[in-house]
Amino acid sequence: MLKTLISLSLALALPVLHKEGLPDELHMNRIQVIGSHNSYKKAIDPALFKVFQQKDSVSASKIDYEHIPLTAQLDMGLLNLEIDVYVDEKGGRYAHPKGLDWAPGQPPFDPDGVMNQPGFKVFHIPDLDFRSYCLTLKQGLQDLKTWSDKHPDHYPVFITLEVKGGEPRSKANSMLTEPEPVTEATFQALDKELTDYLGAENIITPDKVRGNYNTLEEAVLHDSWPTLKAARGKFLFVLDDHDRKRAMYIAGHPSLKGRVLFVNADPGTPEAAMMIRNNPRMPEIKDLVAKGYIIRTRADADTREARLNDKSSFQAACNSGAQIITTDYYRKSTHFSSDYEVSFDGSNKYLRINPVFSSSSTTAAGAR
Repeated sequence: MLKTLISLSLALALPVLHKEGLPDELHMNRIQVIGSHNSYKKAIDPALFKVFQQKDSVSASKIDYEHIPLTAQLDMGLLNLEIDVYVDEKGGRYAHPKGLDWAPGQPPFDPDGVMNQPGFKVFHIPDLDFRSYCLTLKQGLQDLKTWSDKHPDHYPVFITLEVKGGEPRSKANSMLTEPEPVTEATFQALDKELTDYLGAENIITPDKVRGNYNTLEEAVLHDSWPTLKAARGKFLFVLDDHDRKRAMYIAGHPSLKGRVLFVNADPGTPEAAMMIRNNPRMPEIKDLVAKGYIIRTRADADTREARLNDKSSFQAACNSGAQIITTDYYRKSTHFSSDYEVSFDGSNKYLRINPVFSSSSTTAAGAR
């Protein structure tokens, strides 16, 4: 009996470990994950890419990459996705990309005609880099929900959303289809679409993190992020913008009350919880992480690091403690010869305890 009681006491004193070896009571801001950048992107058709390369070889080299389907990335263990959306209120605005005419003979683009339907569209660059694993946001969210239902115990998936359009057009883009403007109604529709197709109960929103604190930032600075146990099976979204669109999304929603997305907010503001710092060498990242904010940074950009097989930016990202590290190369490139590939050491290639937090602080004071 005494031996049984001692064993039970020891078991209760130890943190409960999930199958990947991370404590259940670890708050979700105390992990570090690897995810993808422009996660939906298929390769530009070779014939069209050759036309573009002849006109602008430098710009062409920067977008010479592709991904595997979103759910295949999640199956690999990636825990961050990035999705670009374009407003298409009436439908059909992007149904026939001009690039199909610039290089005849390409494979069909949208055989099911989904681009003619109203709603948000998902692709990289109008008329040029338009092939996507989910041509509509609706399709992408439905795919994610189906995957999540099959893996209800999955760790939280971070998703960066960039709403394209509304910026002044450069001369270089004058040949491309002009995106629709982004308005307040755009964000109302976006929030609704996320909850409609994923379910409000499956999204970690600013309201859920803020709890009873006066502001979202106050909650975050008091370690109010959910534990991994509480966050399983859920998604969290952050709006990638720091100017007009961010202000529009916050307007009328102090501390993001009632909103679905977090925003790239500045420290010291009521909405500050998640921040995007694309340069992993920024010395402020480690301090921001230690305070409780969740930071997204990048391991590589524009195919540069991959072509040079240079992992110094990835190493800087790891050391910074930024919780989300994005890459175009969780697998080696199939577009050029390089051994560049991004992953953590050990059995968990895309998830680990955040190095900023010591082992003594990896367990939380209680589930939320």
